[in-house]
Amino acid sequence: MKVLMINKFLYPNGGSETYIFKLGEQLQKMGHEVQFFGMEHEGRCVGNRVEAYTSDMEFHGGSLLTKLSYPIKTIYSREARKQIRKVLDDFSPDVCHLNNFNYQLTPSIILEIVKWRKKTGKTCKIVYTAHDGQLVCPNHMLRNPIRQENCERCLGGNYLNCTKGKCIHGSTLKSVVGTMEAYFWNWKKVYQHIDTIICCSQFMKSKLDTNPILAEKTIVKHNFVDNIEWRDTPKKDYVLYFGRYSEEKGVKLLLQACRELPEIPFVFAGAGLLEGEVNQVVNVRNVGFQTGENLEKLVREARFSVYPSVWYENCPFSVIESQMYGTPVLGSRIGGIPELIKEGITGELFDAGSVDDLIKKITLLWNKQRTEAGYQDIKEQVDFTSVETYSEWYCEVLM
Repeated sequence: MKVLMINKFLYPNGGSETYIFKLGEQLQKMGHEVQFFGMEHEGRCVGNRVEAYTSDMEFHGGSLLTKLSYPIKTIYSREARKQIRKVLDDFSPDVCHLNNFNYQLTPSIILEIVKWRKKTGKTCKIVYTAHDGQLVCPNHMLRNPIRQENCERCLGGNYLNCTKGKCIHGSTLKSVVGTMEAYFWNWKKVYQHIDTIICCSQFMKSKLDTNPILAEKTIVKHNFVDNIEWRDTPKKDYVLYFGRYSEEKGVKLLLQACRELPEIPFVFAGAGLLEGEVNQVVNVRNVGFQTGENLEKLVREARFSVYPSVWYENCPFSVIESQMYGTPVLGSRIGGIPELIKEGITGELFDAGSVDDLIKKITLLWNKQRTEAGYQDIKEQVDFTSVETYSEWYCEVLM
């Protein structure tokens, strides 16, 4: 089977890139051919045989003329159609696997795939993995950045609400462009050409299913995990938060809880706009952004980790990773997080946005861990899918 992985970024940038790199690598190990299409960038680490990519689009720089042309290019891209056609003609894939493609690549690439299929008579499936809500929400996040609240006003096709709420970076112009893009591609019914939509959570499926065209195509499969060595690790006396220091991640809420629990030491591993506030809390030790063995050690040795997001998370790897290292998770009851935690077994849930419930659950887990009376061995309770098993399922779905 030949698989063309399509993603706007072809360098390590986030969860969708981790997904396409690891899935692509495993498919190749299984004997399948994999090539990649997306945007050219100095950090690009995967590609295709004909070296065809779109130009790097930097929205925060460039000449005035370039900036003025961006609104048109983010809705429809002739360049993306031209470049992907080169790859299609050369590679002749059996599957075109879309990931994050809006703005830099645009849905126009779907039209080119369909056009190529008709001309060649090639049976090529179009698959899409929903890493976020981009097919039903112009700003992808189902959240208004100005009001700092979750928002579902555009669900059902009411995209004018994006403009009214200045939902894209708090900018009227960018929000107008996002609104136009959503209306244009839904009017063109471009998403009807997608054969299968893989949703990383039941929650995300429920949001995409508000569009009748998408509802017929969605299936649920949680993200895969790396093969992690199970070993007994002595726990140390701290509660861990690791991730971005930002409002939507619930960091302000967690810091409020930390202040109310001065007897409990917390470790924060990450970076972001709220770093100054993190450094001001007496019982919080900020170790900065960590990766690799250093992060693994922090997670393994923590009494438990906290994932206090206030926005609609899809399938956060941090929640999965913590449990795979044998560390229970206290997560907010929102988005796809509850699907990943077995209450009382691999962790606990608290009411999203409630500092009182957060304090209550932190105290509960801390006392259980301190008295060795629970959550000591979650190895047999964790049943996340490995990349090998996920890839086998993937091939069964597509073949």
